[in-house]
Amino acid sequence: MAEIIRMPKMSDTMEEGVIAAWLKKVGDEVKPGDILAEVETDKATMELESYEEGTLLHIGVEEKDSVPVNGVIAIIGEKGENIDDLLKEAGNGGGQSDSQPKEESKKEEEKEESSSEETESSDEEVDTSDINATLITMPKMSDTMQEGTIASWLKKVGDDVKSGDILAEVETDKATMELESYEDGTLLYVGVEEGESVAIDGVIAIIGEKGADYEKLLKAHESKSSGKKEDKPAKKEEPKAESKKEDKPAESKKEESKQATSSAPSTTEGGRVKASPLAKKMAEDKGVDISLIKGTGENGRIIRRDVEQFDPASVQQPAAASAQAGAPAIGQESFREEKVSQMRKTIAKRLAESKFSAPHFYLTMEINMDKAIEARKSMNEIAPVKISFNDMVIKAAAAALRQNPKVNSSWLGDKIRYNDHINIGMAVAVEEGLLVPVIRFADNKSLSQISQEAKSLGAKAKNKELQPKDWEGNTFTVSNLGMFGIDEFTAIINPPDACIMAVGGIKETVVVKNGEMKVGNVMKVTLSCDHRVVDGAVGSAFLQTFKNLLEDPVRILI
Repeated sequence: MAEIIRMPKMSDTMEEGVIAAWLKKVGDEVKPGDILAEVETDKATMELESYEEGTLLHIGVEEKDSVPVNGVIAIIGEKGENIDDLLKEAGNGGGQSDSQPKEESKKEEEKEESSSEETESSDEEVDTSDINATLITMPKMSDTMQEGTIASWLKKVGDDVKSGDILAEVETDKATMELESYEDGTLLYVGVEEGESVAIDGVIAIIGEKGADYEKLLKAHESKSSGKKEDKPAKKEEPKAESKKEDKPAESKKEESKQATSSAPSTTEGGRVKASPLAKKMAEDKGVDISLIKGTGENGRIIRRDVEQFDPASVQQPAAASAQAGAPAIGQESFREEKVSQMRKTIAKRLAESKFSAPHFYLTMEINMDKAIEARKSMNEIAPVKISFNDMVIKAAAAALRQNPKVNSSWLGDKIRYNDHINIGMAVAVEEGLLVPVIRFADNKSLSQISQEAKSLGAKAKNKELQPKDWEGNTFTVSNLGMFGIDEFTAIINPPDACIMAVGGIKETVVVKNGEMKVGNVMKVTLSCDHRVVDGAVGSAFLQTFKNLLEDPVRILI
């Protein structure tokens, strides 16, 4: 019996997931333990494992699309099994109370449709079922789109078409997009000339078996639509007559475009690069400007092979020369927009909630790092792994929390939780945002252990290999931007912690010792506190302890 595969909750904060890539396709055999897809959550990209055995009958979410937790993403069952009832159940959310009225309304609609079809023509449905051809209609390519304009046809009548081929370029109200074919066959009919517009769901082409009687498909489509569509043949004849007059200019344009393929084969007149979605993704992953790649696909389209064989060094000089020759004398406004990743959505939501729900206050202190620098140098002469200043900060913070336990706490609404264990969250910057892997029981670990664990977790975070156990359970967080040249900053508390410590860089400056000015190394730290839990005196006592530990690092080891 077929089973619905739903989006699992892969982390405590996950509300929805994005299908990064499908590793199985409809029709594939699936066994328990097989990986169905890669799912991008708010914290990492994880593998979606199958616990069912059978055939993948249905995929309900396309790659790069998001689906909420418990949303339907696939159906697995026996080959050839009817899953219509499961799809209806999934569409209704599994509820039975709403299904009965829906079924009754559907029956009434079917009765009305059948009566109208009987009065018009009952033979057309039978005739079209025997025709091995499919209508291609104008899809809705944006939320505000009402019609599309055929900018250019990449296929002509009589051409063989395969699923995945680009039929035409369609200009919408927002962009020029590629119209991809999902059918195999021959392009039998083109209903819209280049430069003409057609409404959503309007017929633009027919693909099918050579010699198929596609005219009956057109008649059936017209009969199902409103009676006003009888005016369409007259409307179609007028632009066709005009198009004949413009045949010569159109042909000259095509010749010009063919000649242009030798110099810029993969760029349209509007400057848009013609490339397959896979080629675009591969170029983006490699950090290559796809406009520099010469396409060898159909009509100069850039395909996977072109990206794989592209050598950036071979076009650096020509590209620079052409940029100088063809660069406009004045500036040009431009921008790009990207979909917000799941990680960035969660960061925005959690930090906005933290900033506006937790009353933050900030305490800043300067720490003399002269002895810490000397101690680190001495320790690294014998340490099995290289100890960083951040490792020393984490160890000192853990030791200071042990002496000031009220800072190691959380606000739970009607109660305050004081944690006996010390788990330090370590903020790590990654491409999509910020991750906070956790070093557990940091107060009981040596500097070498902390260093080794910090390096391992940092690498996992950047490679999106963190598991839920790696980022859950923090009781205090350290955010260090000193390595990026930042002297001082404030950080937003990372829930459920009551505090986060922002660490700046070590700066050589003039310090006063015993009434004398000397050169010293100073580091500034700022403690962000949730005033519902931690008061100023408590936060200050923690910072004073932390300062004493770093200014005399031998104390950290006790």
